[in-house]
Amino acid sequence: MEIVEYADRELMAIDLANKLAGSLRAALARSERVLFAVPGGSTPGPVFDALCAARIDWASVDVLLTDERWVRPDHPRSNTRLVRERLLVERAAAATLLPMYQPTDTPEEAVARVTEAIAPHLPIAVLLLGMGDDGHVASLFPGTEGLAAALAEDAPPVMALRPPEADEPRLTLTRPVLDGALSKHLAVVGEAKRETLERAQRRTEAEAPVRAVFSGLTVHWAP
Repeated sequence: MEIVEYADRELMAIDLANKLAGSLRAALARSERVLFAVPGGSTPGPVFDALCAARIDWASVDVLLTDERWVRPDHPRSNTRLVRERLLVERAAAATLLPMYQPTDTPEEAVARVTEAIAPHLPIAVLLLGMGDDGHVASLFPGTEGLAAALAEDAPPVMALRPPEADEPRLTLTRPVLDGALSKHLAVVGEAKRETLERAQRRTEAEAPVRAVFSGLTVHWAP
């Protein structure tokens, strides 16, 4: 794991966007289409704002969320809404969004359909992650029933999980898909999350699921 430190969050957003753009261009030099996986939450928004105008062959990029809350795509808490409003605009509007949300009552009902839709596009060429104060990535929260199965080396690509502290059930990518990304980046801001990241190095994956993606990970941190 490599940690890149920035003086402030604005510099981090701009530099990280440039690094992601470079990774996407490099991936497109090797493949006709590439898969770019991104998180929801508050941290990636400024990165998306900078990245969406990058000169990339966006028409050859498939975008996939790392996880999704089970709310309608127009809901304020929808990760799909965030990506559509802040990443898939300007030049990046030419990219193709692979939906993580399906119009079903529960995420469990959508697992097979979402898995079938994304499987032909794997592996992830470029992965951007965020991390919670509890060390979760995607919707791999400590203490969640089914977490061990989602962290297993032979886990299916997509699982429905119901984190105990979350407001909604979730659909999430699992450990093999996330850790198998060819280029992995984690964006974290603030002293509290830096401390969480340092504690994670002394904990198990069940206690701090971010550990499952440490290998080859570049962490981008700003105070």
